[in-house]
Amino acid sequence: MANSLRVKLVFIILLIIVLLMTVVLVFLVRGVQGFYMEQFNTQMKSVFTQTEIIRELSSAVDRTDAITRMDDILRLFSGLLGIDQRTRNYYIIDRTTGMVLETSDPERSTRIDITPNILSAQLGEGIFTTSNSRAEYMDVAVAITGSGDGTGFVVYIVDNKQTAQSLNAEVFTLIIEAVLIGFAIAIAISLIVSKAILSPVQGMTKAAEAMADGDFSSKIKVESEDEIGILAKTFNDMATQIQTMLEELQNAEKLRREFVANVSHELRTPLTSIRTYAETISDSQDIPQDTEEEFLRVIINECDRMTKIVQDLLELSRLDSGTSKLTVDWFSIEQSVRDVYAAIALEARKRGHVLNLELEWKMPMIKGDRARIEQVLMNIITNALKYTPDGGTIDIYGGRSSGEIWIKIEDTGIGIPDEDLARVFDRFYRVDKARSRESGGTGLGLSIAKDIVTMHGGNIVVDSVVGEGTAVTVTLPIGGEAAEA
Repeated sequence: MANSLRVKLVFIILLIIVLLMTVVLVFLVRGVQGFYMEQFNTQMKSVFTQTEIIRELSSAVDRTDAITRMDDILRLFSGLLGIDQRTRNYYIIDRTTGMVLETSDPERSTRIDITPNILSAQLGEGIFTTSNSRAEYMDVAVAITGSGDGTGFVVYIVDNKQTAQSLNAEVFTLIIEAVLIGFAIAIAISLIVSKAILSPVQGMTKAAEAMADGDFSSKIKVESEDEIGILAKTFNDMATQIQTMLEELQNAEKLRREFVANVSHELRTPLTSIRTYAETISDSQDIPQDTEEEFLRVIINECDRMTKIVQDLLELSRLDSGTSKLTVDWFSIEQSVRDVYAAIALEARKRGHVLNLELEWKMPMIKGDRARIEQVLMNIITNALKYTPDGGTIDIYGGRSSGEIWIKIEDTGIGIPDEDLARVFDRFYRVDKARSRESGGTGLGLSIAKDIVTMHGGNIVVDSVVGEGTAVTVTLPIGGEAAEA
């Protein structure tokens, strides 16, 4: 490709030179012809109007040796007229017949072509000069009459443009030489320029080929800040973005596989339990009544756990697809916290926990989906109950700061190791898997809570120390920030 572009670039430059030189040649040729014609006309008019040649020629008409006398006069003025007998000659023509009576032409032609100027001179008096720059000659015809019966002659001077043609030939030769020299210079310059221009293009080609093979690490060296440099930098940025995108896709695919594996595992476990207990009841004819009731209770609990998993998965699916709608309205966050506190208080007492609630006085109304916010708080407090050994303490605080409200839930539970903190919002991720399954947890609660808080324009942060407890802080905008998607 590079060779092809280099050849094209050289060809374009050579074509430009040829076209340019052709235009110059045309203008020079026309300029030379126009210059000689203007010089010829000026010279002829000057001689015939500013000298005595017309008066002397007219006085010679009435003489018996008129032709000889007129020839002598023209020879006398031949220097001023530019007569050289090679490119320019004069003719004395009979005004009536158009026959050549005398001439300076060495070939002594007795007849010449009747030009428009000769015809004009035959028909009237005056000086008639050429005006056609495309003609192959330049001429002037002057009517010469005497004082007799109106007969007379035409003095005709013609230039065959050989001087102009010779100069044009020299100009043409110079132009050809200039074109050849220009070709050599253009080839050298185009090779240098093409190398400077095509080097980044070659780099981009190699990088693109590497990208096609799956290697996005190749980068183009940016050596300039012009359009080529900007293109190379843009290409590098594009390669980086594609590489990042592929890494994100790979991570997403990894998460998808983990998600599918987790879903399969979470559903397989209760299904296995249900099948095992159901088969035991079916195969045993004399199973004790209390044992059968215990087995049925286990089956019902496992069914409830599966239902909870499916409900959470559907909720996550709606959140991911954007089809989950928020019912946004103004509501009292203080009342919502107190309602969640009241709903969880009985369970806390059963476990021997101390449940404390401390809110700032007159917390403001906020704008959002009350049911979803209460769902978030319920998930967080429920986790605190699950992961806090019986007899622990759970504190709920609330307040406002800088246009937002905050709710903080602290517990004295088992805590979360530092290496697990970054993944607490991952789906199905649980720090203590045995305790989670024992308590019916699905590992989806915090992930759902995170999505709901994000939809409201808020944030959720988890801080924890192993063996001491965990603190979860939810911040929400007071109003106007909630997504109404």
